[in-house]
Amino acid sequence: MKLGELAARLGCTLEGDAHIEIHGVAGIEAAGPGEVTFLSNPRYTRTIATTRASAVLVDDKVVIKRSPELPTLAALRSENPYLDFARTIEFFHFPQTYLPGIHPTAVVANSARIGEGSHIGPCCFVDEGVEIGRNAVLHSLVTIYKNAHIGDDFLAHSQTVVREGCRIGNRVILQNGVVIGGDGFGFAKRADGSWHKIQQQAPVVIEDDVEIQANSCIDRATVGETRIRRGAKIDDLVVVGHGCDVGEDTILCGQVGLAGSTRVGNRCILAGQVGSAGHLEIGNGAIITSQSGMHLDVPPGAVRSGTPVMENKLWLKVIAALKRLPEIQKTVRELTGEMARLKAGKK
Repeated sequence: MKLGELAARLGCTLEGDAHIEIHGVAGIEAAGPGEVTFLSNPRYTRTIATTRASAVLVDDKVVIKRSPELPTLAALRSENPYLDFARTIEFFHFPQTYLPGIHPTAVVANSARIGEGSHIGPCCFVDEGVEIGRNAVLHSLVTIYKNAHIGDDFLAHSQTVVREGCRIGNRVILQNGVVIGGDGFGFAKRADGSWHKIQQQAPVVIEDDVEIQANSCIDRATVGETRIRRGAKIDDLVVVGHGCDVGEDTILCGQVGLAGSTRVGNRCILAGQVGSAGHLEIGNGAIITSQSGMHLDVPPGAVRSGTPVMENKLWLKVIAALKRLPEIQKTVRELTGEMARLKAGKK
């Protein structure tokens, strides 16, 4: 593909030779001739001078400065270089395709309905009353329990499980080992201190365009439902407890844990290892930074950090003060001793 064609397809402004042949993409430090790279993180700005890529996706603020011995570097000016780099990858790397059909080792119940163009891989199990839409792909060892309903263009990687009665929309991707609809963690304490299991009967509902990555668990509810709304993205090793509601286009990063009945608004970001107590509400557009522990509701648009969670700006001051704690402690001891001497002198 010519660089000029690539610029046109991306809607970027080209600064450089439109006739350069482009055959792939790479990171800015590893890219070579014929490859496109990108710059979105300022910490890599210095590598503009040395990258061997033929072109770089940058915003309007970046100044292209090159080492004299290296070839000229073309610039593709973009409002969102990272997004356009992601789009560029799709021009050179195509997703794997799968032939329609059911593998001889798969077990599919007679009452299950499988949509046109679907691929059911080796050793899959599809139980009674299941409905799966068009062009679904189930890799090996995927298990779909009774009466689950799944939409079109579903992609389930190996060893994923969709439990009984759960409902999944269109264009949903489940990475390896995801469990949709496992029992919520619900137990009532008896008088003797033992635990009585609370039946978890209500389904999980996954809306359209959701992706859930490896070994994450979305638990079913006791009553009502657990719902993951349109466009949400859930990283590896995330636990969404029973009865939770995760909003549209929200991101839950690795090892996030939501206790039961937590409600997360639209377009929120919960960074890695964020934990939430149950029955909390996180407003639209809120950002919770890594390793924060939430014990209170979070208002819309807020940025919160720390354990217990607090305003991000306050948390930054607390952390700055924490580094000086030994020095502060020494000063307090000295001042306390001085005050004691002054009081003794007055007596």
